[in-house]
Amino acid sequence: MAQPRARGWRFAQHLAVPALAVAVVALLPLAKTGTAESTDRWTPLTPAKVSFTQKTGKTTTAQILGFNDFHGNIDPPTGSGGLINGTPAGGAEYLSTYLTKLRNAAAKEGVHDSDTVVAGDSIGASPLVSAAFHDEPAIEVLNKMGVDISSVGNHEFDEGVTELKRIQFGGCHPVDGCQDGDGFSGANFPYLAANVTNKSNGLPVLLPFTIRFYEGVPVAYVGMTLEATPGIVNPAGIKTVDFKDEVETANQYSTILKWLGIRSMVLVIHEGGAQSSPPAPLDPSGCANFAGPITDIVKGLDPAYGVVISGHTHRFYTCDLPNSSGASTLVTSAGTAGTLVTDVRVTLDKKTRKFVDASATNVIVENGVKNPDGTWKIENGVPVRNPDLVDPKIKKIADKYRTAVAPIANKVVGTITADITTSTTAAGESSMGDVIADAQLAYTKSAGAQIAFMNPGGIRAAITYANSPGGEAPGQVTYGECFTVQPFNNLVVTQSFTGAQIKDVLEQQFVGFGGQTVQRILQVSAGLTYTYSASAAAGSKVSDIRLNGTPIDPAATYLVTTNDFLANGGDGFTNLAKGTGRVTAPGFDVDALVAYLGAAPVTPGPQNRITRIA
Repeated sequence: MAQPRARGWRFAQHLAVPALAVAVVALLPLAKTGTAESTDRWTPLTPAKVSFTQKTGKTTTAQILGFNDFHGNIDPPTGSGGLINGTPAGGAEYLSTYLTKLRNAAAKEGVHDSDTVVAGDSIGASPLVSAAFHDEPAIEVLNKMGVDISSVGNHEFDEGVTELKRIQFGGCHPVDGCQDGDGFSGANFPYLAANVTNKSNGLPVLLPFTIRFYEGVPVAYVGMTLEATPGIVNPAGIKTVDFKDEVETANQYSTILKWLGIRSMVLVIHEGGAQSSPPAPLDPSGCANFAGPITDIVKGLDPAYGVVISGHTHRFYTCDLPNSSGASTLVTSAGTAGTLVTDVRVTLDKKTRKFVDASATNVIVENGVKNPDGTWKIENGVPVRNPDLVDPKIKKIADKYRTAVAPIANKVVGTITADITTSTTAAGESSMGDVIADAQLAYTKSAGAQIAFMNPGGIRAAITYANSPGGEAPGQVTYGECFTVQPFNNLVVTQSFTGAQIKDVLEQQFVGFGGQTVQRILQVSAGLTYTYSASAAAGSKVSDIRLNGTPIDPAATYLVTTNDFLANGGDGFTNLAKGTGRVTAPGFDVDALVAYLGAAPVTPGPQNRITRIA
């Protein structure tokens, strides 16, 4: 039978060995590891299978069930995000059912142990049913479905380090209390954060690793987020911690773990890649034309890391990638929102305590009902969900929160005249971005605001004209739909900038200026126009900046509105942290969008404010 699943996890149970290792690791220098260019492409493997070493004695087999980027998706995701090659998939009630099915199948095959592992972003950027309660619902369903281990992801830091610790250890929210009236005990599984260290002492902010025993063979799980996390979360919440290099940290801990006699390791990391093979649908368990940051990370890894459970990119794949020795490491990702589960099987040599082989297959978490002809049943544009696949214990939790949030989520707050999409022009401008920037400008107009900027990464969805499951009429928009677009509860702030500083802000959209490492095109409010040259040198790309047709005066002062994520330097926009006279508007950024949609029927943004030339 599969190993009994411990539901009453407590932090101390995982503390003893990691605490010793943490004390030692603080004394070790970080070993620099060279990485190759990200030019490798990998052929499809279905399922991915890796052989590590010849067995020398008896073996044992264990199952690792992996998923990532759950993002509080209590309900199945809607639209294309809820389809895997046309198959309706995802949602907590269905994910739990599939986890149970896969565990039971492994037990029938004689697999002795099974652990469920998550590669970060279980919380944050969540639908309202979870986000309205500070993602306590997400943690409660993950507890109930039997998650054993998780790494932190960047979204675990959306509300800062202090809130992450509350999510781990429990307790009522310091402002909103325990909104559901029955307390919050925290995650029953350890959040691993090997590369997130306290500035004060250099030690990890949470456990760096945990150890599982498979018929007496120890396997270490080391967890971490991407090193670039500080650039994509609000800097205000992470001032007390550093985010370390992924490869250096992983190998630092492999040294410690080998001292402890451990020869087999799994890296659980919130960083990934993507496969691509147009025009055919991608194989969920494939690795076609694979590329991404995870390739370089794996290339630098100690070969003791036989398996890497990855995430962040919201893509699915199972790959056989080379590690630092040139041998293979199995690398997996299960998309997002609980639409897939990766079934990993590992064989371990009981004598050497090393991996013998590993394989992985991505399994679609189907939630739909089929018509007699084999097509999926659709009603009112939404797949019909299969009640036979609902896990009742998860449904009980979900229904509690659905009932609590329904009056808020289904409230009609405004109207639109047509779909407002996130599709961008060649210049990087979207109609949704235009509308949000206009909404924030309107929200702060009384404070004298003249310009508004919106970060594209903060725009999480479109708003469609058709009615949604909330039951409102076509063209009507609910609060829940608005929250899906802007789920971060950022504040709206207005600051003073000179025209020259605004030019620097716009130049910082491009790699190579002001430390920017990723191109991000800010969405801009009505009245502001500019042109940029993609081929010009960094710092000289932006020209012809105008406000209401008049060129921006470098010496003049302008009042600029952004969310506080940007105002604190998020997404690499450190120049937006140089404003003066900051004024914070009441409420959150979603309130600005709600107010704007409620004032009059809103048309899609014109996408004519940013011009790109060669």
